[in-house]
Amino acid sequence: MKIDLWWIGKTKPAYLEEGIQDYAGRIKHYINFSCLTIPDIKNQASMNPGILKKKEAEWVINRLQPDDFLILLDENGKTFDSVSFAGFVEELMVRSVKQVVFLIGGAYGFDESLYTRANEKISLSRMTFSHQMVRLFFTEQLYRAFTIIHHEKYHNL
Repeated sequence: MKIDLWWIGKTKPAYLEEGIQDYAGRIKHYINFSCLTIPDIKNQASMNPGILKKKEAEWVINRLQPDDFLILLDENGKTFDSVSFAGFVEELMVRSVKQVVFLIGGAYGFDESLYTRANEKISLSRMTFSHQMVRLFFTEQLYRAFTIIHHEKYHNL
């Protein structure tokens, strides 16, 4: 299985980028993993949020493969504790899903077309985090999931 984490726009604070790269490197010890930055849509400041979401969705949908398993990181998605999330990831591997794409939306969330295309929606918390912080939080949780799956001490099992 391959796992991708996609997000919209650059990660600006260097400390976040460093943390994301640290956990991405750790995850690669367990699985084929990569991060993809979706470029910001040009002239978005003058754009209606609905149009912006639609353009972001078009970019994503045009790059997804038909059999990609798309999971939206969405505030209204399923919530997991870390052990349950590890079980969710392990179940995807058991089901022989070839590629999973976790997607962090832009500032206004997701266009309806992405909700229609998505296979799952998950939430990291009922709290609201910046899209940039979510990148770091998610990579840490994905790394934690693999340490749980492999019965390693990172999670203090």
